[in-house]
Amino acid sequence: MPDTPSPTELQTQITQRLQALSPTTLNLTDDSHLHVGHAGARGGARHFRVQIVSKQFQGLGTLARHRLVYDCVRDLMPHPIHALAIEATTPQEGHS
Repeated sequence: MPDTPSPTELQTQITQRLQALSPTTLNLTDDSHLHVGHAGARGGARHFRVQIVSKQFQGLGTLARHRLVYDCVRDLMPHPIHALAIEATTPQEGHS
């Protein structure tokens, strides 16, 4: 796919988009190397893990928190992001 960003460019795009949630902590990890050969990784689609702490998650359940994260990157799925594992907490809950 000619418009596929490099892994570094994609990480930058994801990080920038997640700023919409005003995170106090944001860790984004490219786990694509763990999924080599997986059908979803064909064509360069990547697997990421995000740990995000935001006041915007206050009062929301896990599903609603994940929806907020997915809304930030929805147009990048299923390509160039194939999978996104999410850990979303509030500052009060801390970060594990």
